[in-house]
Amino acid sequence: MLRRVRIKKVWVFFLTLIALFAMARGGGGFCAADEPFVYNSKGKRNPFISMVTPDGQLRKIERSAQEGDLMVEGIIYDKYGYSYAIVNGLVVNVGSDIGGYRVVRIEPSRVIFSKDDQLTEVDLNTKEE
Repeated sequence: MLRRVRIKKVWVFFLTLIALFAMARGGGGFCAADEPFVYNSKGKRNPFISMVTPDGQLRKIERSAQEGDLMVEGIIYDKYGYSYAIVNGLVVNVGSDIGGYRVVRIEPSRVIFSKDDQLTEVDLNTKEE
């Protein structure tokens, strides 16, 4: 009985050793790094680039959106004026600029933007994609 246990342990050891050598060589399909990873930012800021310069200054991040293409995806409303909205995937508040528009007011179910002294109201998108 003791001999069977010892033989079983030896076999497990050798199988583990073989698997480790195979992984170290990259063979046998263990490694998925055959294709290089390419990050697609989808128009957003690359999270792998530091927001602080080497001298300690914050980088200016350009928020981009195509003009006339505003979609309000979420709203966090606060009656005291600390409201936030998610517009085109970016978090904005009153005074933020996005796609040539300035956020004028955030209401519980819509956001009001200003561009060239014209107000544009965009309702909260409640449809699931």
